[in-house]
Amino acid sequence: MATNKNTKLSGVQKAAILFITLGPDASAAIIKKLPEQEIQKITYEIANISQVKSDQKEEILGEFIEMNKAKDFILEGGLEYAKNLLGKALGVQRAKDILEKVTEATQQYRPFAIARKADAHQLLNIISNEHPQTIALVLCYLQSDKAGQIISALPEEIQAEVAYRIATMSNTSPVVVKEIEKILDSKLSSVVRSDMTTLGGLQTLVDILNMVDRGTEKNITESLEKENAELAEKVKESMFVFEDIITLDDVSIQRILREVDTKELALALKGCSEEVANSIFRNQSKRASASLKEDMEFLGPVRLIDVEKAQQKIVSIIRRLDEAGEIVVSRGGEDAIVV
Repeated sequence: MATNKNTKLSGVQKAAILFITLGPDASAAIIKKLPEQEIQKITYEIANISQVKSDQKEEILGEFIEMNKAKDFILEGGLEYAKNLLGKALGVQRAKDILEKVTEATQQYRPFAIARKADAHQLLNIISNEHPQTIALVLCYLQSDKAGQIISALPEEIQAEVAYRIATMSNTSPVVVKEIEKILDSKLSSVVRSDMTTLGGLQTLVDILNMVDRGTEKNITESLEKENAELAEKVKESMFVFEDIITLDDVSIQRILREVDTKELALALKGCSEEVANSIFRNQSKRASASLKEDMEFLGPVRLIDVEKAQQKIVSIIRRLDEAGEIVVSRGGEDAIVV
């Protein structure tokens, strides 16, 4: 078959094109390590590819390299470490896309893989009457947007309970995970196998809250404040990170800049991605932008901890303006509106 760049290729088709691109020697070393069933699928695709365009080869090879870098970063320091490094190198959105592909590629090795493919409404009907701890565990394995839809549809008193359990969850017994998986498996008529036991935590809750509506977010954070003020503050601090500035509209960024000290901004921009820096520069006058760049150069090498503190101060300003209604930070299912 002749391949077309505009045609959506399956994973097996991409693998076939990758092996054609790498050549027989390199490909053979990789293929022999694959399961027999996968080898048969890939060799079938290779045999049926008549030609591959050079730009398509480059695109798939580039994707392969990026995904392997992402996997290496995850193994080295975890998902957040990979997200931060890729974000600085490639931009927040591109990093998110790559990590989603890496996650998708490894779904078959995780519990509740079929639940990740199921409709949120169907899952809600199945788990809504379960114990909050059970609901929390299942949501930890779902995509953030799907988990956000489900938690938004729960009764308010259950929302807060589930959110608290997600944030305070760390290691879960494989026996418990397997038992819950077995029950959900029977209801979804599927089989999922895995021995993953570490899940939940603060970042999982933050990812979910970033995808829910404001009413749900407010209810959960206010309830968390009553239950655990320190945890609630950590959640709020993590809801919007400095790199997310690129998701704001220009008018909002200009409003934020009026509140930020120039020296603090120069320090915050040290080491950030070019995309983030440009989002700031384009919302300044030429004179202010040139002055800011000079301040950044004048700073020279700086400690990472100082950069992070400066960024957090600016994030606090953004949160304050958002809460005051002067800007609106976009959430799942909402459009950003400048008041």
